[in-house]
Amino acid sequence: MPQQDDDRPTSERHVPVLKERCVALLTPGVEAARDAGRAPVVVDATLGMGGHSEAILERFEDVTLVGIDRDEQALRLAGERLAPFGERAQLVHAVYDEIPEVLDRQRLDGADGVLMDLGVSSLQLDERERGFAYSYDAPLDMRMDTSRGHTAADVVNTYSVEDLIRIIRAWGEEKFAGRIARRIVEERAARPFATTGELVDAIRAVVPASAARTGGHPAKRTFQALRIEVNEELDVLERAVPAAVDSLRLGGRIVVMSYHSLEDRIVKNALQSRSRSTAPPGFPVELEEHRPELKVVTRGTEVPTAEEIEENPRAASARLRAAERIKVRSTR
Repeated sequence: MPQQDDDRPTSERHVPVLKERCVALLTPGVEAARDAGRAPVVVDATLGMGGHSEAILERFEDVTLVGIDRDEQALRLAGERLAPFGERAQLVHAVYDEIPEVLDRQRLDGADGVLMDLGVSSLQLDERERGFAYSYDAPLDMRMDTSRGHTAADVVNTYSVEDLIRIIRAWGEEKFAGRIARRIVEERAARPFATTGELVDAIRAVVPASAARTGGHPAKRTFQALRIEVNEELDVLERAVPAAVDSLRLGGRIVVMSYHSLEDRIVKNALQSRSRSTAPPGFPVELEEHRPELKVVTRGTEVPTAEEIEENPRAASARLRAAERIKVRSTR
């Protein structure tokens, strides 16, 4: 019998994407804290199974790591993995746009590094009953936090055809959104969708086989759209990046990995908007209040090496951006 996921150590179930590069990018923020005479604090805002957090805690023996995740199963597994680090690892059940509130609850006045590894985690993909994957049949759930919120089944069984077209087209960038949405509404009239397999069959029925040959699995984009909708991923991300920047202390670093263009566009715009002067056009002098708050420290996006992708195929679509806080807003 094949070994079940739950029987394997967490370290074997999860290969952190761009681990060494993330740690290297966070290093100047940790060093800035030391130079300022304070204990460094790093927030892993998307803890997952704790691979990046483990690497950070191993590399920096004086770092306090605050790990945030909305997935209670991930928190449990990461807690087991990070238990050897004791009180240096503080794990919190929250959504990652709540970074300032989490730091406040932990009685920490800021962060010297924030890491975000966006999208669906290896745990969520591998746990069949979570319903994130289109490759096997499972309940149509897709919630990252299974303790609350509506499921993917709720979406496909209750949304109007217009709303289904909108989310599948916008969040999935699916050109056959109209066909797929109409098929869903037609089939649910006879029987509500309950499993991923039922939804995959409905999608296959209307997506041309030629499209699957060039664009991957025909359900890939629809599943992405549903996952984003169920977990409000892009809305959370829009709030999370500014919140993370606001939490950074001077010299702190934010490092973000995204996995599709919608995420990367939000991250890029958020970092660039804070890395530009706010002086009015034609203003003769850049005053202190006009100086940018961030300095982007990556040139465009960085991507995994061929060796990393071979070791962890899920890293193939990763795009990394990072910035450093060079000015803190005046509190006057």
